[in-house]
Amino acid sequence: MKVTDLQKGEYLPFFQPYINRIGELVLVDGLEDGLKTVISFFKSIPEDKLEYRYEANKWTIKEIISHIIDSERVFAYRALRFARKDKTPVVGFNENEYAETSYANTRTLEDLLEEYTYVRQSTIALYRTFNSDALRSVGTAGGGEVSVRALGFLIAGHEKHHCEIIKERYL
Repeated sequence: MKVTDLQKGEYLPFFQPYINRIGELVLVDGLEDGLKTVISFFKSIPEDKLEYRYEANKWTIKEIISHIIDSERVFAYRALRFARKDKTPVVGFNENEYAETSYANTRTLEDLLEEYTYVRQSTIALYRTFNSDALRSVGTAGGGEVSVRALGFLIAGHEKHHCEIIKERYL
């Protein structure tokens, strides 16, 4: 399944920039490739940049890594619920509160990347269990409808978005 298979109504317009970032991505292959690419990218960042803020009140790179991890967990949880036909609406989450209470700056890069690896491997394993019906399942999250397959692409696009921000503003 490719991102071009998505229909506009499968995700909120807010997520369009993330979807636009991933081109012709094949879902599970893209998640697997992202794992390798992101680990390599974060390992290439100089140590003295990991807690750098390009502006007051902006996240550090460590906090961004933690945010990517937290967001992936949230999106994967939503995907699991919707694939299992749970119709209970899911509320959004406050990404700034999550980042603030993650204590990412007290952790090592190695520790953050280990957690990222486990979360991504779990997401890949989850998405491998979904058949085409499960992938097309839709639920309500953050005030709008989203499909299981759109959530998978959002994970990849969201991660790419933040890596691009780091390249542009932090390095």
